[in-house]
Formats: sequence, structure tokens, C-alpha cells
Amino acid sequence: MTVAASEPSGAEPVVRLVAGALRGTREAGMAVFRGVPFAEPPVGPLRFAAPRPVRGWGGVRTAQSYGPPPPQGGHFGMDALAADVVGDEWLTVNVWSPEPGPGAGLPVMVWLQGGAYTIGMSGLPEYDGGRLAREGGVVLVTFNYRVGLEGFGQIEGAPANRGLLDQVAALEWVRDNIRAFGGDPDRVTVFGQSAGGGSVAALLAMPSAAGLFGRAVAQSVQGTFFSPELAADIASACAAELGLRPTVADLSTVDPALLSAAGDAVGAKTVQWAGRWGQVAHRSIMFSPVVEGDALPVTPWQALADGAGRGIELLVGHTRHETRLLTALDGLLGQVTQEQAATALDVFGPGQDGARRYRDGFPAAGPDELHELVLSDSLFRMPSLHLAQAQTAAGGRAHVYELTWHAPGMDGVLGACHGLDVPLVFGNLDRGQPAALIGEGPPPEAEALSARMRAAWTAFAAHGDPGWPAYDAGQRLVQLFDTRPAVTAYPEESSRRIWQNHDFPVLPLIGGQ
Repeated sequence: MTVAASEPSGAEPVVRLVAGALRGTREAGMAVFRGVPFAEPPVGPLRFAAPRPVRGWGGVRTAQSYGPPPPQGGHFGMDALAADVVGDEWLTVNVWSPEPGPGAGLPVMVWLQGGAYTIGMSGLPEYDGGRLAREGGVVLVTFNYRVGLEGFGQIEGAPANRGLLDQVAALEWVRDNIRAFGGDPDRVTVFGQSAGGGSVAALLAMPSAAGLFGRAVAQSVQGTFFSPELAADIASACAAELGLRPTVADLSTVDPALLSAAGDAVGAKTVQWAGRWGQVAHRSIMFSPVVEGDALPVTPWQALADGAGRGIELLVGHTRHETRLLTALDGLLGQVTQEQAATALDVFGPGQDGARRYRDGFPAAGPDELHELVLSDSLFRMPSLHLAQAQTAAGGRAHVYELTWHAPGMDGVLGACHGLDVPLVFGNLDRGQPAALIGEGPPPEAEALSARMRAAWTAFAAHGDPGWPAYDAGQRLVQLFDTRPAVTAYPEESSRRIWQNHDFPVLPLIGGQ
């Protein structure tokens, strides 16, 4: 598929795509296009369907405002933000380019935001791509994908993993159109954090995503992948909140906001399903990619071990204190009891003797530290490390990092917590909710650290080398991002040993249907 040439139009850039012409804006020397549809709105007859290619339009379409976000859960006030925006074009992309035009051939970076597969929208201020694209010399793409029940609920009569299918559709749009914005469709890097990092991992395992990107950055990979039976049981509980069944026939006419609210209602009381849902009930993890044998045949770790990522260059890592922020949000920071720590070790430790191995591996740790360690390792740190290990064991290439800088915001109590990498990578240190982790200022050391991380990410997107040696099973070298950066052997050695034989299997419905 070919793309027609781009045309400047005074102060407002115009590009011509497969579907039609777009008029964007110029901001700080960048050409910016927002709210560009990459698929038809997934509403009406297309609700719960796989994404359909967008139809073309006549004339020049204005692309200067973010598109409406998909329906959201209520965490961090995202449901209110979604409710404030009118329209059903949930599936849109946004593009920042320092040099729009089909001959520029710039590296392309495509961002997948996180949010536990329950919330997430590309229009948040922390995801503004201007600084990363301008200073890194890349074309930066962000986009919306369906979350919650709309995107990941296991609904009878609908394809599974609709949120992942949206991501593949967005990458197909990039392949077909990004040259008009100055990007090189043969130099595409996907990068994402948390559920976005889990999505990057899933894309590595999806046959339909093969060939759509050549490099991948997986930040704090969320390691939960569901069996169809578990996902269906969770969807049944959500539908039951509305007195319905989890079928297209029952749910397709339900107000999307009500469906999101039903998911939130179940999420608030998941402990009552702990005997059936296991780990995810203890952390209220309602949605995750479903390993259903078709769109997602196996887990990412199995796919990479089988060589699926051998031709993909991988950058992967995590923060040191991943779940400290989540513990604070639970009101437990510094207040974890011996009983709560023991429960976390029993539920989230690997294997039958996981709790014992943690106590042996960290003999001086109190309940707060043990609670943080096992949750951080189970949910984010070890899924990330094991992704790199599976890649290298199969003959692929991976670079590993750990963010260890103790952020000064919120009195510095959260350390290098989950989500701290997002403002540092984008360079948006003074906007969006994650900026609270940085604190007022921002301080010079945050600016310097952000510059180093942005340079590493964009260098990796440009030529596959972030600036430190690749990871291998012998030396296990990783980049530590801190006030004083260093390359050292992977520092979380005790955790690595505890988890070394764990394979991150599909999470089952305990006891079957």
C-alpha cells in the first residue's frame, strides 16, 4: 500500500494518507496530528468486534485534538475524564514528527500506555510526545486501544483480546501511513510500560503482529496472562452485576459506562473469588491478555523461548521498588503485618516453597520488605527479567536495565516505584499525575536522568544499541539508571535465584468451571 506525498500548508502541516488528507498543528517546531482514526468506531454492530479498517474521507480532515478515550474504569479518576469527552471514535492515533515528509526516513516509536488493562488513554499530558520526538529525532506515535470489558472481557460471541487486536490494527496503520509523517515503516519500535509492557510482550507472541515492528521496549512488564476459563469466569461475575450473561447478545446494548462500573464493582470485592481466581483476586487484577491459542497462542515467555523474537531487538527492564506506590495506595506503606506478609509470600511466591525461599534469601527482611519484594518480583520484576532471559536463551538479543533512582516527590517515600520511568522517558517531568513522583521543580538530577533515558531509548530505536552491553547468562550485565549511572551485574540476585526455575504459566481458573 502506498502513501501520497505530504504537503506543508503555511503554519499548519498537511499530510495525505491512504484514507484522506489531514491538517495538524505546529508546536515547538514539531508537526503534530491528533485524533486520527485508525479503525472504525467499535460501537453499534461493531461493538465487541475485531477492529475494522477506517473508511476514507473527502477533503482535509482537521487532526488537532485528541480523540475520545475508550470507556474506562474509575481508577485515578479516568472514568470522569472519559465521560467529559463526546464521541465514539475510541480508536485514534496521535503523531509527533520533527520532519514530516515521505523522504525523511526517521525511526518510529509507537507507545502503548499501561493501566492494568482497565484504564488508559493516549491523551494524558504525561504521554505528550513532543519532547521525546523533538530531541530524539524520531516520529512518535501514541494511540488508544480498548480496555476493561470492552477490550479484554471474555465475551461469548466476540473475539478474545480485542484490545490486543486494536494494537495490531494501530501498527498496521503505522506500516501503511507513517512514511507520510517522515517515518520509516521498516524501523518501528514498540514501547510500553506496565500493562503496556505486557502488551509489548504479547505482541512478540502474536503471529498477526509479526513484521510490524523490529524493536521492542518492555518497561515493568505486567506478568499476568489468563486462561480462557479464568477470563470467562471474571466476565460472568461482571455481567452478573447487571443481571446479564457475558454474551454479545446481552451486553452489546449496555451503556459502556455501566459496563465499566460493573467491572469496578467486581474489582472492589474480588477477595470473595480468591478460591477460584487465585493470585488475581488478591490484587484485584480483573483483565489481562488471554492465551486462547489463536490470536495469542502461547505466553510471551514460551514464544520467545521458542525463538519467536529472534529477529526482534529487545530492551527490557523494571524499577527497583515496583509495588511501593501500589502499597501506598492500599494504605499499607510501613504498616504491613506479619500475617499480610505471610499471605503475600504464600500466594505470590514461586512454587510450593516460595515463601521459605524468600525468608531464606532475605533473612533480615521484615514484613514490609518481604511484602514489597514478593509482589514486585511476581507482578513486574521477574516477568521483565525472564522475558530477556527467554530471548537470549533462544539466540536473540536483549538489553536490560533497572531504574534505581529514589524520586524526591511525595517526601521521597516511594523510592524507584512503578510508573516513575514514564515521565523520565517522555521528559514530561512537570505534567500529568506521574509528575508528583518527581516533585516540584523538577530537580536538576531528574532532568539529567531523564536526558540519559531518553537518549538511550531513542538510540535503541535508531540503531538497536541503547549504550550498554547486551544481557547474557554469564555476566548478566544491566544498566542502572540513577544519579550516577552504572553498568553492573544484575543486582537483584537473590530474587533472580528464587525465581530461576519459574516459567510464568497461564493463570488458570482454580478447580475448573
